[in-house]
Amino acid sequence: MSDELYFEDFKLGHKFASMSSTKVSAQEITEFAEKYDPQPFHLDEAAGKSTFFKGLAASGWLTAAIVMRMRVENIKVHGGMIGAGVEEIRWTEPVRPGDTLRTESEVIALRPSQKRPQYGLVTIFTNTFNQRDEVVMKSTVKFLAPMRNA
Repeated sequence: MSDELYFEDFKLGHKFASMSSTKVSAQEITEFAEKYDPQPFHLDEAAGKSTFFKGLAASGWLTAAIVMRMRVENIKVHGGMIGAGVEEIRWTEPVRPGDTLRTESEVIALRPSQKRPQYGLVTIFTNTFNQRDEVVMKSTVKFLAPMRNA
């Protein structure tokens, strides 16, 4: 199998573990929040203490963006991973400054695309873990992968 995957290379149950982990810094959390999700618990440790999170917590959207990067780095689809939808995204634990994230993904469904016969639709379920092996995010996403001889 080459480095880049075609639809035919994916099999049900195929698992992908992230090759590296990503450490999340307080600066990254607050910079993302300032630009995209300016809520007190994402912007400032002290302000976050009186909220549901009891301190600084990463935006779930920052976590999702980090996970997307890990997927792209670990599941190398020929021509790129073309998003076809998110079935589920669930944030189960807050991501804190200093947390180190890793992912484990599994192919849970495969089918040829009805609209685009030169592509197949791959559905994967991903668990995202912190350094304590706590699941911080669960997601089920679909993407298009090209057929080898299209």
